[in-house]
Order: sequence, then structure tokens, then C-alpha cells
Amino acid sequence: MDPVAPAPALHPNAATIARFYAAFAALDPATMAACYAPDASFADEVFTLQGRDNIGAMWTMLCAASAANGPGQWRLEVANIQADDVRGSADWQAWYRFSATGRAVHNRIHASLAFRDGLIARHQDRFSFWGWARQALGLPGLLLGWSPFLRAKVAAQAAAKLAIDKARRGS
Repeated sequence: MDPVAPAPALHPNAATIARFYAAFAALDPATMAACYAPDASFADEVFTLQGRDNIGAMWTMLCAASAANGPGQWRLEVANIQADDVRGSADWQAWYRFSATGRAVHNRIHASLAFRDGLIARHQDRFSFWGWARQALGLPGLLLGWSPFLRAKVAAQAAAKLAIDKARRGS
């Protein structure tokens, strides 16, 4: 009988990705923010942010909105975590209620990351904006989710909401 081989150790940057998404699943934005370099950048279909403080403020706002929806309204799964000394990636899915409309959303996202000194220096999430918009916004998203106009409007509203949330929290 062969002994059971121990599981291979994760690359330190893969461990950072795993820690980040475990914190996200637990709606713990402080731990999420701690995974970023001070001058990190973040971009997705809605947000473009520079600096750990701004990125952390976004995660704080989004985690608070998910928590406010109550138990059972938030779930996150992550898969395909990969990383080396410089780059990493993961595929993640989130199930939640979009706070602006109360509509259920199931979003599938691919994250591409770059690392420096064991911290996330660049984080880019990609997902189907049209797919997200038709779930989160209903008929307007279905009809206009493909358009740059709706994407720009959603991005502007999200930026304004983030600015208000940061001012309210004093960050």
C-alpha cells in the first residue's frame, strides 16, 4: 500500500489569490484590501480604480451591499487558481441580489492578476456586461446591455455611489 502523498504546496501568489477569494466569500473587505499593493490598479466592466485605498473602498461598498441583502443572498465560488512569480488568474462566480433593483444575478468572471512582492499589483476582471445587465437591470439591460451608453451610465452611477460611500465612511 502506497502512502498518500501530501498535497502540493500552493505558490505564494496562488495562496494570495485563494486568501483574497476566501475573504470575498466571507464578505471581509479588510482582508481583501490587504492583498493589494499600495499602488495597485483594478479594472472591470464597471470600475477603473487606482490605489489600494480606492480598491478597498469598492470592495467595502460591494460587500456591505451584499451583506445588507441578508443571509442566503450571497455566494461565491472560485476555481482554476493559477499563479507564478509574476502573474496569476482565477475563475469565479458570484450569486447575489443587485442592490439597485433587487434582481438576482449569477455572474461568471475571469480574473487576471499581476503580482509584486507577494501582493496584487494589477487586477483585471472580465465578464459579459450584457449578461450581467440583463440579469441586474431586467428589460433595459436586455435591450441596451450591449451599448456603450448603458455601460457608461452604469459606470458613472457606480463611481458616484462609491464616492458617496467613501465620504460617508470617511475614507
